[in-house]
Amino acid sequence: MSDYLLLIVSAVFVNNILLVRYLGNCPFLGVSNRMDTATGMAMAVVFVTTMAATITWVVQYYVLNPLGLEYLQTIAFILVIAALVQLVEMFLQKSVPALYRSLGIFLPLITTNCAVLGVAVLVIQNEFGFLDMLLFSFASAVGYGVALILLTGIRERLAISAIPVHFRGTSLGLISAGLIALGFLGFVGMVH
Repeated sequence: MSDYLLLIVSAVFVNNILLVRYLGNCPFLGVSNRMDTATGMAMAVVFVTTMAATITWVVQYYVLNPLGLEYLQTIAFILVIAALVQLVEMFLQKSVPALYRSLGIFLPLITTNCAVLGVAVLVIQNEFGFLDMLLFSFASAVGYGVALILLTGIRERLAISAIPVHFRGTSLGLISAGLIALGFLGFVGMVH
């Protein structure tokens, strides 16, 4: 039980896929201006990452490895992720059109979000079993969402502050992300 808790805490805080490995920063900076959009993106990333890691784990261990086709891993994983993003896109367009419009181009960008592919590849590299894979992929996506929501809260507050012109926009977003990453660095001592 404590190993699973350690895996979750490590994935969310210590080895945060976004702040420590710096994967998936384009949607991170792009949708972190409004809390409702950031929350919607975080939920979409949690769903896609968890489902993609699950399906790619099955594909890797039950299709690619037995057939000796491990070299097709990247192509197979990208196809799985693209199909899942299409499903999420169709669902949001039909069920939550306001969120679909507010996410705009960043929703299809989940397909090329290296955080989703990175989690799927890390699962295989670490040779996780099925339960470990589920916990790691879900916790990694939640960590992405936590970082996204933290940055959005900061950026919303800074939007109403007097900021010098040169620091507005992406510059301040990157500076804020760096400061959040330094804060997350404090969690490293928890797992060692």
